[in-house]
Amino acid sequence: MKTSRRKFIKQTILGTSGTLLVPHFLKALESQSSGLFPSAEKILVVIQLSGGNDGLNTIIPYQNDLYYQLRPQLGIRPDKVLKISNELGFHSALTGLRELFDDGSMAILNNVGYPNPDRSHFRSMDIWHSASDANTYKTTGWIGRYLDSSCSSCHSAHRAIEVDDTLSMALKGNSIKGLAMKNPQKLYQATHNNFFEAISNQNVVHPGTESTLHYLYKTMAEAVSSAEFIYEKSRVQQSKVEYPQNEFSKRLKTVAELIHANINTRVYYLSLSGFDTHTNQEAQQQRLLHTYADGIRAFVKDIGDTRMEDVVIMTFSEFGRRVAENGSGGTDHGTANNVFLISKSLKKKGFLNDMPDLSRLDQGDLIHQLDFRSIYATLLNKWLEVPSEKILNGPFPVLDFI
Repeated sequence: MKTSRRKFIKQTILGTSGTLLVPHFLKALESQSSGLFPSAEKILVVIQLSGGNDGLNTIIPYQNDLYYQLRPQLGIRPDKVLKISNELGFHSALTGLRELFDDGSMAILNNVGYPNPDRSHFRSMDIWHSASDANTYKTTGWIGRYLDSSCSSCHSAHRAIEVDDTLSMALKGNSIKGLAMKNPQKLYQATHNNFFEAISNQNVVHPGTESTLHYLYKTMAEAVSSAEFIYEKSRVQQSKVEYPQNEFSKRLKTVAELIHANINTRVYYLSLSGFDTHTNQEAQQQRLLHTYADGIRAFVKDIGDTRMEDVVIMTFSEFGRRVAENGSGGTDHGTANNVFLISKSLKKKGFLNDMPDLSRLDQGDLIHQLDFRSIYATLLNKWLEVPSEKILNGPFPVLDFI
């Protein structure tokens, strides 16, 4: 017997009064899904530096003459470097990271990339999001496939949250997707408006569309259920730590409050954009790295030492920059880059592999030594505790930083 669109929604999302309700079939599952992961479970926070951060001016080889020969204007002089070894130092804007590095909460992987690198922002980001080879195109992401594999029968949308208006490919699976939101209150308000009542007034179901409609309504119902659950849990958890006044730090603050609210989300995803520094790189990167480091410092303080034993922050960029500066006060698209790992549970700290060899380049670009999918494999196997081979479409060496 066919079910009308109006009747289906009336039975799921909207009550007869037009008041938004959590569907009965989701209410029955809510106790299972909301309690799926105990608060002590491990949490992964992924931060994406969009645009291609210049890794060589982030972790600076201040004793390397080739670095200054190739960057006579952009090379950061030794007296402006936050020195962390006899050869390497942080950009001066990274004082917040320097503190974490000094107390053993930070590890750095250099020369991270993939074979046959692509210098297109969109394609390279797709490769990082999907964990695919450079010549393979996918429509699902590595975190989305983690959701598919870890709980195929779950009905909550908030097991992975991107703090943004739109959902990246990284969080899209075949059957389960993450949830995109700026903050719990806005998400709650967005699911409590006349839009749902307007949908319920559509009476006609066209032949052959019932399964699609059921999927769409079910997805919408799951989002509504997650919105209410997150909002109710987060209302009582307000951060008392002072964060910098910028959008990136606001999003980090939201993540910290949700972690403290124990909403049982395993993965959080954030982005900081603007790193495509073809021109005016010095001032632009200074500002962005300062925003990133100060936000991270406030976040780690907010989470606290004990809870940071259950949290790993991974920061990446879709590619680095070319080694030589260009003629416009900037750098162009490159290849390999560094990845930052921050946690109180790191087994290895500091620099985990060698810095780039500036005397051995590939047409002016750094040569990658570590496939980024080995980092993913490590986080999946050892932190999120799921087999990585199927998710990453092949075996990749597991590292020993956790």
